[in-house]
Amino acid sequence: MKSTNHTVTTTRSLVVPSDNITRTIYLHVLGAGTVYIGGSDVSSANGLLTEKNAIPFQFILPNGEDLWAVTGSGSDELRVLSPSVD
Repeated sequence: MKSTNHTVTTTRSLVVPSDNITRTIYLHVLGAGTVYIGGSDVSSANGLLTEKNAIPFQFILPNGEDLWAVTGSGSDELRVLSPSVD
């Protein structure tokens, strides 16, 4: 497994690059902010909302897809756990 930490702001950023396999990804927002996740067009208006101070969020990231994150305001820390691909 690979662990990464991202500071997410109002400028969307890539948090999990695409790969040639389908992966189970775990996300954890540290703190009381709201982070929205989605594709390269993610925004606070169309992104999948993560809950504040919640347990890690699990989902499947399909082959060839990447994951982006953004906040509606301010910044927050996002931890990502994903399979290591060698």
